Amino acid sequence: MQSNLFHLLDLLFTIIHILIIVFNLFGWIWEVTRKLHFYMVCLTACSWLVLGFWFGFGYCPITDWQWQVKDKLGERNLPNSFIKYVCDKLFDRSTNAEFIDITTGVCFGLVAILSVYFNFFHRRPLNK
Repeated sequence: MQSNLFHLLDLLFTIIHILIIVFNLFGWIWEVTRKLHFYMVCLTACSWLVLGFWFGFGYCPITDWQWQVKDKLGERNLPNSFIKYVCDKLFDRSTNAEFIDITTGVCFGLVAILSVYFNFFHRRPLNK
């Protein structure tokens, strides 16, 4: 019974992770989601940098909680990054952690710039 709860939590954390990643990557595209996207990017940056000051750069509490669940399920030797974990599973081999971290950082930096641009500098054309 407890194992079922841990499997459900693992699935829930995976869904949350994927939704956050997809929203961080693409939420700037639609005008209606741009403000929420900006807040999510800020929250992610605070987690990675501010919490990262104490727990290690790139710290994500969701990853921390999910890894605790996976530990209860018997999964060991988990990487620091959820994205690396997913890539390892998708490609059925160990991906280069440094490459994943750099790619993640570059993509996040780009979407952060896009979010700031569309929220503070982009002027919509006036309706005529």
